[in-house]
Amino acid sequence: MTGKLKIGVLLSGSGTNLAAIIDAIEEGSLNAEIVEVISSRPEAYGLVRAKEHGIPTCSLNKDIYADPATANEIIAAELKRAGAEYVVMAGYMRKLTEEVLLAYPDKVLNLHPALLPSFKGAHAIEDAFNAGVKVTGITVHFANAEYDKGPIIAQRAVAVREDDTLETLEARIHEAEHELYPEVLRWLAAGRVSITEERKVRISE
Repeated sequence: MTGKLKIGVLLSGSGTNLAAIIDAIEEGSLNAEIVEVISSRPEAYGLVRAKEHGIPTCSLNKDIYADPATANEIIAAELKRAGAEYVVMAGYMRKLTEEVLLAYPDKVLNLHPALLPSFKGAHAIEDAFNAGVKVTGITVHFANAEYDKGPIIAQRAVAVREDDTLETLEARIHEAEHELYPEVLRWLAAGRVSITEERKVRISE
């Protein structure tokens, strides 16, 4: 596995973005290895997806998250033990704290279903739809201590059609996510991503 980008994936739900990353790896378009999948919920279907592909898993529960610092210490220790170089949040519904962020400075990726800095928070797709915007989209960024902030790596616009419902818009947002997240990981695997002193991300050719 020498030369592969080693990533740990954090999730809370069905793991569709995990599936997109696995597909990219297995088809040979992404030179990476998922060394562990960690879920904030033991019943998350994303754990099943991981196990079907022979990926090691770890699940936490609400009792562990009663002390967020302890939960994040466990996550950081697990990722380090597994050899993860980057942390990929893929539908992870808990806030990462300094225990993970300091262990992986500028190496924690988050995917947000809107064009940051607009429509932050957990209901971004619905908020954008209700605001009547004509264009929304997705953002991949490096996570930091501030929620839905951190240097933006990539964005993709998604037009809001006149006949869209919240459900149809959400479906197209997810389609865009499944394309862009593996693409960003390709850039990282190729060493094309850097952060300037001004905390802006540059993608080299």
